[in-house]
Amino acid sequence: MHAAPDIFSYRKYWAQRFGVAKQLPMNRAEMDALGWDSCDVIIVTGDAYVDHPSFGMALIGRLLEAQGFRVGIIAQPDWTSAEDFKKLGKPNLFWGVTGGNMDSMVNRYTSDKKIRRNDAYTAGGEGGKRPDRSVVVYSQRCREAYKDVPIVMGGIEASLRRIAHYDYWSEKVRRSVIMDAKADLLVYGNGERQVVEIAHRLANGEDVSELTDIRGTAFLTKHSRREGWWEKDSTSIDTPGKLNPPIDPYQMQTPESCETSQAETAEQTVAPEPKTNVIKIHRVSPRNADKTVIRLPAYNQVKDDPITYAHTSRILHLETNPGNALALVQQHGDWDVWLNPPPIPLTTKEMDAVFDLPYSRVPHVQYGQMNIPAYEMIRFSVNIMRGCFGGCTFCSITEHEGRIIQSRSEDSIIREVEAIRDTTPGFTGVISDLGGPTANMYRLACKSEEIEASCRRLSCVFPGICKNLNTDHTPLINLYRRARKLPGIKKILIASGLRYDLAVESPEYVKELVTHHVGGYLKIAPEHTEEGPLSQMMKPGIGTYDKFKQMFEKYSKEAGKEQYLIPYFIAAHPGTTDKDMLNLALWLKRNGFRADQVQAYLPSPMSAAAAMYHSGKDTLHKVRRIGGDIQVPKGLRKRRLHKAFLRYHDPENWPMLREALQNMGRADLIGNGKKHLIPTYQPAGTGEQGEGRRVSRKAVTPAMAAKQFRTQHVRGKSGKTPAKRSRKR
Repeated sequence: MHAAPDIFSYRKYWAQRFGVAKQLPMNRAEMDALGWDSCDVIIVTGDAYVDHPSFGMALIGRLLEAQGFRVGIIAQPDWTSAEDFKKLGKPNLFWGVTGGNMDSMVNRYTSDKKIRRNDAYTAGGEGGKRPDRSVVVYSQRCREAYKDVPIVMGGIEASLRRIAHYDYWSEKVRRSVIMDAKADLLVYGNGERQVVEIAHRLANGEDVSELTDIRGTAFLTKHSRREGWWEKDSTSIDTPGKLNPPIDPYQMQTPESCETSQAETAEQTVAPEPKTNVIKIHRVSPRNADKTVIRLPAYNQVKDDPITYAHTSRILHLETNPGNALALVQQHGDWDVWLNPPPIPLTTKEMDAVFDLPYSRVPHVQYGQMNIPAYEMIRFSVNIMRGCFGGCTFCSITEHEGRIIQSRSEDSIIREVEAIRDTTPGFTGVISDLGGPTANMYRLACKSEEIEASCRRLSCVFPGICKNLNTDHTPLINLYRRARKLPGIKKILIASGLRYDLAVESPEYVKELVTHHVGGYLKIAPEHTEEGPLSQMMKPGIGTYDKFKQMFEKYSKEAGKEQYLIPYFIAAHPGTTDKDMLNLALWLKRNGFRADQVQAYLPSPMSAAAAMYHSGKDTLHKVRRIGGDIQVPKGLRKRRLHKAFLRYHDPENWPMLREALQNMGRADLIGNGKKHLIPTYQPAGTGEQGEGRRVSRKAVTPAMAAKQFRTQHVRGKSGKTPAKRSRKR
């Protein structure tokens, strides 16, 4: 792994003399109270300002403050003019622009492209407080306000749109967001290292145009070959012919080949290339890696060719390991978007220092007593790690935070639990979560740093757990035990998503979790039951879920507790057929589950599954012009049908399901017995037309139907009713 200076090793900026702000200022009066005549950095964000490390603007703002810089916050400004962007004056160094903790399009629209009524990151939960594609709009207004101030954009919205990307809402491939925003730099991934270096270098007199060598950043340069760099084209699409591809040096490694990847130190020779209709990916020599860039297909190519787009997505995902990733470049007209390799993960010492910064841990005073739903959800929770090596194709965590787990020390976590206990208003003794992107990847990593630095696997746990992965849950068990023994702590709950294929490797962990840290119901995400969609999601088979369920029930019984699993499933994911959804519905019925809220797949920008959705190709393997096709449920009616299978028990879905089952040759599943999926009768006032239909002689009153088919909760075989499922982001 490449070395990086400690982010707290820089000499502090002169403005440190002003001390630490109780909360970062949001207006001139607060600046005056601090003795500031100006801000060095102003962060513009699409979220309400909550001074808590779970909110990006607070974490980056406090980190820059610790470096000696004066940081102001402009939260959810009026974007219809530049006036709101001038209220703190002109920043001395740069604007920091972020859409907030969520992509603004995901935040505002459902998977059916309907506008959400509320926004969890806004005071009062009010919707409409941020523009669509916020980082673009905010950057443009910053430029209007003070045109000569550098603009540095970051956060998940910028991170996931750093190259040409498929946009689900416009159903087209859009340019890199840095092109539309006309920003000077784009920070992708976790941004601490990048932002600290940018601030100090600008403070030392460097021009923003000179900051082209910072890992984890993207910038624009005139289209040309950069002097001193070896440029390698990523693609070569030949005329159609016999499929006889050379060995793919980017083939996803098996656990066995993972060990040998560290030995790849010499440039590979590629045999003469036969005429094929395969996109071939050429390996570059690691000896020149620091001065090698892979040229991706240009925007004009990928916007009109889904197959080339799929290839580009595959290359991007295979160049995300900080230990061996190469720089990438993509042409956009007369400009090149240049992506430096990913940032070096933070050490435990650095993570501790970031989370130990003097956050007030409450919303800014200007919000008064107004409720901010996202804050209410996390104010009694602790983030213990970041990153995820699961690699689920529909998820954006890996693309943003990386596959290498960055964990805090046990002492740092305990200090935060004590801070919540002692300072957070309304604390009742219950910690709502000790987690992160996943509940149980704390301190898990590759057994060999050399293997980790050279591995190109997209997941450490798919198609099976890599034998080089340390799956020891002992540090997490010890953390749980220490945290729940703290004075004043009544209960420690675990609310983050559990990776159950890892959990079953540690029965002691499952027992600890089930005995002490489940509040009656545990959310878990098998996502599907069928091999086709699971393979495209890179999720384990349903057998692993069954194994975990047996352990969960065994340890719950031993603890004398009545506890239930709440499984989550995704409808309409790429690779899913109607038959797959039917089989899932039958599994749900057999197991007595009735899903209240269901999640339809939403193609998030830059995810592998979004490339599958757009191209209809399996991007987990070599992308071919011919072959490698997968089923992609598209169109409102098809997506509604797949959601209807998940809610087979809802009378509103029965007309659509009857028609589908008849078309599939499965009319045998329509009837009024226990073996049937849906009945033949239709309660009055339900169905697509809202008309009462009776195709059965058996009389069913509206009251009887309502009692029988009420679906406001997830129900298990016992008939117990778990808490209502919260929306999964």
